[in-house]
Amino acid sequence: MEMYSQPHPLNDYLDRVFTCSCGREHYASLKFVSVRKDALDDLPVFAGKLGFQSLYLISDSITYNIAGKRCMEILEKAHIKAHILQLTHTDFDEATVGEVLIGMPDDCDLVVAVGTGAINDMTRYFSYRMGRPFFTVATAAPMDGFASSLAVLNINHLKTSIEAQTPTAIIGDTEILKNAPYRMIAAGLGDLLGKSTCLCDWKLSRIINGEHYCERIVDLVESCVQGVLKSADKARDRDPEVLGNIMEGLVLTGVAMSLYGNSRPASGCEHHMSHYWEMMFEQAGKRPVPHGTQVSVGTVLVLKLVEALRSVQVDFDAARAAARAYDPAVWEKDIRTAYGPAAQGVIDMEAKAQKNETSARLARIDAMEAHWDELTALLDSLPSSQTVIELLKSLDSPYLPAQIDVDAAMLRNTFRYCKEVRARYTILQMVWDLGLLDTLSDQVIDQITALS
Repeated sequence: MEMYSQPHPLNDYLDRVFTCSCGREHYASLKFVSVRKDALDDLPVFAGKLGFQSLYLISDSITYNIAGKRCMEILEKAHIKAHILQLTHTDFDEATVGEVLIGMPDDCDLVVAVGTGAINDMTRYFSYRMGRPFFTVATAAPMDGFASSLAVLNINHLKTSIEAQTPTAIIGDTEILKNAPYRMIAAGLGDLLGKSTCLCDWKLSRIINGEHYCERIVDLVESCVQGVLKSADKARDRDPEVLGNIMEGLVLTGVAMSLYGNSRPASGCEHHMSHYWEMMFEQAGKRPVPHGTQVSVGTVLVLKLVEALRSVQVDFDAARAAARAYDPAVWEKDIRTAYGPAAQGVIDMEAKAQKNETSARLARIDAMEAHWDELTALLDSLPSSQTVIELLKSLDSPYLPAQIDVDAAMLRNTFRYCKEVRARYTILQMVWDLGLLDTLSDQVIDQITALS
């Protein structure tokens, strides 16, 4: 069928093949979404409809008590065989894969993630490699990765996106979601806030690089986010309907990623900042704040960088000179300092992508100069950093790097090097292409420091 020209409700996009005016087919393999009071009761219903008979539930000590134990009781009552694992390896790296593998029953035909974030990613990857489908039972809604087909794992100390699979069903019981720690509720809203900058990244790359772009998927994500944020002020009251809407919004943005086939519709440079911070915290033995909270702080930083860019007169000839002066050996030395044990993965990625290579950079500068009015119109359409700060303040959510334990040194490295986390064109790469990243990021850091 043809892709809807106007945004539709979430369930209208599930398990259907769409032809699209963008020239591609879109498909999200997710079959069931239940976000409601007592949605846990749908776990045996969905499993039964699809004929699954031996379930392997993956939890940790926290999510077991929140939902895992109850899931096992519901499955036992429905006479469905199930085994549950409580993870002890929670770095979500190679060791975690081994623990999940050792714990899997021989007759398992469905894997169920009981939790959010990293538990989802690990289950997504593990089930994919084992050739089993998986369900998600959410215990909170702090991020948009529920319906994604990509898993983010720690591989050789580097946060790495790996092809995996979309869940077959997602269950969000609002009686559980409303009891999640408030910081996780605010994190979910923060992740949705980041869609403004990530979609701008995609639009910029369409103009500068001719990157493929789907207007209908962009419209879907923008409409969804605007709808959820209208009632964001009620999240503090733990209104179950509002929290259910947040959950559905996060699932829908994940469906958009599945429809498109990668994370472009929902992840941009604000996410790259978050990934960089998570790597740095893990190397330092610190526990990061929720991903969505980091994304919201990253969104403020990106918007401030855009405002700094719009305050200067761009010198395209100076940008070309900076491109010609680029020294890969100096870059590699800097990356080894900035990324530590994760550096080699970044260096290998750049060797393949060549996104910093001079001739390609010069071509992008030419494209920017030719389309500068169009590009600046896109940048001017973004919300102001102060608007986002005020919303985050109203949610009692962090909005400054210092509030999430990112100090001045890490912040400086973030601006300069987090764009290397992914081989994807973003606002940060654009500012670097123009030879302005060091100067403008220093301006932003001074502004941020004054607010702290």
